[in-house]
Amino acid sequence: MMLRKLRGKRGFTLVELMIVVAIIGILAALAIYGVKKYLTNAKSGEAKNNLGRMGKDAVSAYERESMAGTLLTAGGTADAVHRLCVSAGAAVPTTVPKGQKIQPDPGAWAAGDNLTGWKCLRFSVDSPLYYQYKYTSDETGTGNGTNFTAAAVGDLDGDGTASNPWEYRGGLLTGGGVTTARLAPTIIEPSDPEE
Repeated sequence: MMLRKLRGKRGFTLVELMIVVAIIGILAALAIYGVKKYLTNAKSGEAKNNLGRMGKDAVSAYERESMAGTLLTAGGTADAVHRLCVSAGAAVPTTVPKGQKIQPDPGAWAAGDNLTGWKCLRFSVDSPLYYQYKYTSDETGTGNGTNFTAAAVGDLDGDGTASNPWEYRGGLLTGGGVTTARLAPTIIEPSDPEE
């Protein structure tokens, strides 16, 4: 009778405990992967947001009318000119951040003039960044430019190897005698955004 009572109060077997530990291990591995993916997406969201702003700023800069600053004679006319911003001379920040945020120099965003670089785009970011930003165009100041690219380069894992750049491209489209600045339908994502 006593033996029967002891068998009814037995604990878990070793196999049952091993199965529970294995299930917990699998769930932990999935959770770690999910959290890592979530953090990467949150960090890469900075690049997507800022490139979207840069692209829209480049289109807005093209839409602004500029005219020659010379004095006109009586009855003289001046044509309104639309042109892309000339490439920014330097990337901001000056180095690619390695796995951490870096505060950019506020003066770096003021580089250029009304036709060149960041000042022409009227783009700046005051908060710390995970990415280095670049703006390039084939505009030389003559009004003959047709394409521009906004790019972001990062090193989210901090291993010293920068990722391929995120890129948002745009250019001029002519149709019906009207030329307008347009953006690509999507941002080009690097092959390894976690780099």
